[in-house]
Amino acid sequence: MRKILVLGGTKFFGKRLVQKLLKNGDEVTVATRGETPHPFGEQVHHLTVDRFDRGSMERTFQDGEWDVIYDQICFSPDDAVDACEIFAGRVERYVFTSTLSVYEFNGNAEKIEKDFDPYNYEVKLGRKEQFDYGEGKRLAEAVFFQKAPFSVVAPRPPVVFGLDDYTERLHYHVRKVLNEEKIGLDHPEARVSFVDSEDLAEFLFWTGFQQFTGPVNASSPDQISLEKMIHLIEQASGKKANVTAAHSKEESSPINFPVSIFQDVSAAEANGYHFRNLSDWFEQLIKDIVAEETRKSI
Repeated sequence: MRKILVLGGTKFFGKRLVQKLLKNGDEVTVATRGETPHPFGEQVHHLTVDRFDRGSMERTFQDGEWDVIYDQICFSPDDAVDACEIFAGRVERYVFTSTLSVYEFNGNAEKIEKDFDPYNYEVKLGRKEQFDYGEGKRLAEAVFFQKAPFSVVAPRPPVVFGLDDYTERLHYHVRKVLNEEKIGLDHPEARVSFVDSEDLAEFLFWTGFQQFTGPVNASSPDQISLEKMIHLIEQASGKKANVTAAHSKEESSPINFPVSIFQDVSAAEANGYHFRNLSDWFEQLIKDIVAEETRKSI
């Protein structure tokens, strides 16, 4: 039986990850702020911690050892430094959930892992309030890969979609179409990659058994344009979308990408994992969300 610590893990793909670990027979500890009730009951050990406070981390994790730690809530270099120092000598493998946003939104649309090199990125310290999301994750990766005394892998997912997505980024577009409201997209021709929440949870689970280290893209291998995404919503809803340029932040879509950006996943495939194609899940998810939103409106 492996001993697993999950930092985060009460919502969305983190919850799915914990369910997979439990099904596998692992002994799971979930550490969160305790603000969101977790659905696992006595199946897991639950610890309350402020991930962004060094003192809280030290008190909560003053003892214990783990085979794998999954970190879903590291957003800054200081968060990563805390982990490197507090868990030194007490964990075999560390899975840090990073992001597509570590890549620059320019140049080649297709991103491979070496397009951002955390091993040679200058480390600057600070908490998440001091950086935008992408820079915070870049610096966290840099700390882990330059300073961690344990094995680290950093999956880099793009936008994650699922029926239970608490950010509701795909739900947002469905509602806009159903309500015949404007959708602010400046570059609807932009092609992007997404990943299914179930697939990402399975990939994170899988990485805990592997030996490879470093950053790894975590996406469906194919891409879709934003206008094609809108067209699929139109087909599922039977309504015409009102797509326009965004004149303000309020009008802008939450995935209003300025350029095409998608991931090459050959590194994950070379290590033995194959993500589901968008064509295998995306259209059905849109239909399910349309049905769900339609029921709500009745």
